[in-house]
Amino acid sequence: MLADALEHLVRGIVDNPEDVQVTARSARRGDYLELRVNPADLGRVIGRSGRTARALRTVVGAIAEGPVRIDVVDVDRR
Repeated sequence: MLADALEHLVRGIVDNPEDVQVTARSARRGDYLELRVNPADLGRVIGRSGRTARALRTVVGAIAEGPVRIDVVDVDRR
């Protein structure tokens, strides 16, 4: 559910919504969501000074039942 919500929010922000991928995993300290977007959209997802990424974390954290971690992954980095 959290992955679907994050994916829906990010698809509305980016220019290439078909490239958005969210992978959900459970960890000891809560849920872990890994967000991958087109490299051209990375700046849109992060935003100025990280404001957009912080807002996405706040919204997803509000609907989560426990702690959740969201990582935006640069697809060029391995």
